[in-house]
Amino acid sequence: MGATRTAATKAGGLAAALALLLAACTSSPDVHQVSLPVPQAASETERLPATKREHARILASYGGAYDNARLQAMIEQTVDRLVAASERPDLKYQVTILNSPAINAFALPNGQLYITRGLVALGNDKAELASVLAHEMGHVIARHAAIREEQAKQAAIISHVVNDVLSDPQMGALALAKSKLTLASFSRAQEFEADGIGVGISARAGFDPFGASRFLTGMQRNADIRATGGNIDPRAADFLSSHPATPERVKNALANARQFSGPGSGERDRAEYLSALDGVVYGEDPNEGFVRGRRFLHPKLAFTFMAPPNFTLDNTAQAVLGLKDGGGEALRLDVVSVPAEQSLPEYLKSGWMENVDAASVEETTINGFPAATATASGESWSFRLYAVRFGSDVYRFIFAAKSKTAQVDRSFRESVSTFRRMSLKESEQVRPLRIKIVTVGAHDTVEKLARHMATADHALDRFRVLNGLSAGDKLKPGEKVKLVVE
Repeated sequence: MGATRTAATKAGGLAAALALLLAACTSSPDVHQVSLPVPQAASETERLPATKREHARILASYGGAYDNARLQAMIEQTVDRLVAASERPDLKYQVTILNSPAINAFALPNGQLYITRGLVALGNDKAELASVLAHEMGHVIARHAAIREEQAKQAAIISHVVNDVLSDPQMGALALAKSKLTLASFSRAQEFEADGIGVGISARAGFDPFGASRFLTGMQRNADIRATGGNIDPRAADFLSSHPATPERVKNALANARQFSGPGSGERDRAEYLSALDGVVYGEDPNEGFVRGRRFLHPKLAFTFMAPPNFTLDNTAQAVLGLKDGGGEALRLDVVSVPAEQSLPEYLKSGWMENVDAASVEETTINGFPAATATASGESWSFRLYAVRFGSDVYRFIFAAKSKTAQVDRSFRESVSTFRRMSLKESEQVRPLRIKIVTVGAHDTVEKLARHMATADHALDRFRVLNGLSAGDKLKPGEKVKLVVE
């Protein structure tokens, strides 16, 4: 959650927003199902040429560019090698690593290639990386961006719906879901075509053509781990994705690869790839705060809070979003600017949210900070709202429940009571997670090394997926593997 100021949200639409929150929190197993840039203010971007404006918006949505010279050099070298082997060696590509844990990659029609550090961290060799980059080149080479004209018409319809729900459609969870819809870019046929082009480019460039099937499999397994947390709507992938499901793409990638060679042919360059990954940030951007289980910590803004029991948190640049396992309860925390002369009870009744029960508004304090709370109602959801004045800003908690009992309301109150200032020592001790490359020892096992993973849950599964290991695979002494460490 960055310092971005979020705009007003209407209660009547928040129920719909919470329904779409499931989609906004979902990491797709497909690299093209991405969260599109949240538009910046017109004064900052509208004066720029279209391509520069789009670039600026992408950077704003994904936490900016990730500055890592060694990783950048490896990716650019891979791109140069692929371009030379492609059908269009005359095209020029510019690569940007995005500072996001999402597993995404995409390209603009002018040859701007974007790849997230989350995607790079999931890969295990240069052949897998090459498969993703070559796939994106395939879209550019095949001129698939022509579909944008039709998408613009669809986006206009979506924007109309969003405008009916939110007073400012540029911010909030529903806007993120809207953005995902508008960048579910390519048809199924075009996805398969780009896959075929990409595998061919990789193979001709001397990379193992089976890198695509390995990476797609890894993405599916990674998505399966997230799904076990109960925070993903199983309908979301089908609803938001206009391109093939990963199992279909794996089958297609394998068929394409077999046309070029058998398994084991082509370069993988695993050692060089892992060496470039050593020390790369894993998970949230340090400037946007950290999720540690149910706790959210933001060292830069110096605050922390704990979500209610059985909640899974998802940190975005616009807000901290939370959903209870199994659904039925949700939360959102964001920050807004409120005039100092406006009291917090007045703010809660000011219209930023509809259907606020004026009789429920009460002034309070939370760990010494001025605060106010109220209840509101929607068609399917009941809400508990909090506004907390923290420094020069106001932090808004929106708790929602389909069935708000006294016990549920108490859990919301207990959660907001954990909101407090972090000490300087606490802030200094919070470190981002990073990828560490280690050498397997003679007595190391998958289970033993997985215990060193600094992830909140599913450590064994995450270790296997991160290293491309199946359930029955054994480690070999002397080989290199990835760990996630603090």
